[in-house]
Amino acid sequence: MVLEETVRTASGYVRTLIQQEELPLLGDHLLRLDAASRHDRFNGFLDDSFIERYAARCAEDGTVIVAYIVDGVVRGAAELHPPEDDSLPEVAFSVEASARRQGVGTVLFRRLIAEARWKGYKQLRITTGAENHAMRALARKFGAHLAFRHGESTGTIDLAKTPEAELADLAASPFTAGRALLSFNSTCWKLISSMYGNRAA
Repeated sequence: MVLEETVRTASGYVRTLIQQEELPLLGDHLLRLDAASRHDRFNGFLDDSFIERYAARCAEDGTVIVAYIVDGVVRGAAELHPPEDDSLPEVAFSVEASARRQGVGTVLFRRLIAEARWKGYKQLRITTGAENHAMRALARKFGAHLAFRHGESTGTIDLAKTPEAELADLAASPFTAGRALLSFNSTCWKLISSMYGNRAA
């Protein structure tokens, strides 16, 4: 079961994709990212075929997809990837240029944390490029403690310690000026390795 509450914004709404036929909308969204955004999201340019396989894998492995939808089209997405082995569940974000600077990232982040808490997760892992200042700032706003390593900023969000008052303030003002949230996470590398490894086999 997933949360079904719909959060509306000025021009669209945010909700969790819950129908199987909706899940391909993530791939459509990722394919629409401009070259710079795609580079930031996946830590380097990746071709359309990879993104199609990545989105298909997300639809099959239990990834929770929270989408920002405008006129039936996904313009932003937050992904909650299930933990693998002893790893923490991991989050990733992407917002198309047309939906930036509208506070969409804050709404997506808040909704994703609610989903993670419902699932009983205690911590989340987040990884973003060292130059992705908007993502780093938003992660810190939600309690992430980030450290730099090998050109990336990696950290965890302790859901048990995230200040409820801070989240309430964010909920009351979801449309403050924001920037694009484009992050790469290690889950992508795992998918890359498995996809290209399988193709070579």
